[in-house]
Amino acid sequence: MGETLLGKSFVLGPGGKGSNQAVAAARAGAEVRFVSKLGADAFADLARSVWAEAGVTPEVSVDAESYTGAAYIFIEDATGANAIIISPGVAGTIAPADVEARAEVIAEAKVFLTQLEQPLDAALRGLEIARAAGVPTILNPAPSVALPDDMLALCDIVTPNESEAEGLTGIAVKSLDDAERAADALIARGAGAAVITLGENGALYRGAGRTRHVPAMSAGPAVHTTGAGDAFNGALAAALAGGADLVDALDFATATAAISVTRPGAAASMPLRHEIDALLARRG
Repeated sequence: MGETLLGKSFVLGPGGKGSNQAVAAARAGAEVRFVSKLGADAFADLARSVWAEAGVTPEVSVDAESYTGAAYIFIEDATGANAIIISPGVAGTIAPADVEARAEVIAEAKVFLTQLEQPLDAALRGLEIARAAGVPTILNPAPSVALPDDMLALCDIVTPNESEAEGLTGIAVKSLDDAERAADALIARGAGAAVITLGENGALYRGAGRTRHVPAMSAGPAVHTTGAGDAFNGALAAALAGGADLVDALDFATATAAISVTRPGAAASMPLRHEIDALLARRG
């Protein structure tokens, strides 16, 4: 505290976990509708332009009395590691009623994906609406918060990274065996299946009587990892919505994340479908 650091560069770009995941899914080939709230400001204009470019249909309301959510991402030059400060703004006011207003959109979906940068009760209501309509559900439990078992029970797939899995289960994920134990703990609490994302070690799926480890793929030198988890989740949802089986969907998501880390930015780093297919083809 009290220290001033001299930075090397500054870039303004779009972000937000839900928005990043929506952009990732759309660029990966899915038809995407994104439920959120915006302020009446320049960041809202930026968000709309990003969604339009990616092909995301916004299902948003506007609150001119607040501001569009924003985050400052500090990236350490030597390692590429990041630290993020989030000011949720109007996104922090997303309520169950806002989600209920889009219930028809959710009920018509092939996959419902949500995360935890908006209030927990809004995510819970979205999962409830999707489950009641028979829509497969994916929860990316990030940022990490305590989750009730009845919320996990609404998730067909829950997708924490190592630290989030530890926060939810108390199991430190340092190996594939640890990841399996953490996944088992999440399933025991009600989740249908778990995908533990493991950074450079890929991802581990456990559920429906089977386990699969998907090694990480390389698409070139890593620039930084901001948005990699969002790329993975958006692509996983896109692949499953497109009818892919689970194994192919996991490979597709892993390839998408691999490409995203070779580029700066969050939403800006999300690859297009042909790029993902090309990486999968090269891998054989």
